[in-house]
Parts: sequence; C-alpha cells; structure tokens
Amino acid sequence: MVDTRGYSCPTPVIMVQQELKKTAPSTLDVLADNRAAVENVTRFARNQGYAVSVTPDGADFRLKLSKP
Repeated sequence: MVDTRGYSCPTPVIMVQQELKKTAPSTLDVLADNRAAVENVTRFARNQGYAVSVTPDGADFRLKLSKP
C-alpha cells in the first residue's frame, strides 16, 4: 500500500515509482486524495505495464495496479 494522500504531483508518482522499483509487485494498492494524482499515477502505471482500476473511497481514491 502506498499512501500518497497529502502530497501534490509529482510526489505521488515518485512514491509509486520507488515502490515498483523496490518490490516489483504484481499488484499494488495506492491511496490518493486528488484527481491530478489519480490521473498521473494511472498514466505512469499503464506505461509500466500495469492495469489500473480506480474506486472512490470517501473523499479519497483507491487505485489498484495489477500486472495482467
């Protein structure tokens, strides 16, 4: 789980990038609290070969990254 709430871009993308490099997970959950972070993390993850699903979670968003 990467919690990017409270950070503005590009920090959320950098946080996700570091986690992917460190652990190379087949799935990763990401919490975000703003639309820009959702869009940028989604774009980055798709470029890395991950499928992305976004679910509203109260005022936040939960992204699920998964390798097909």
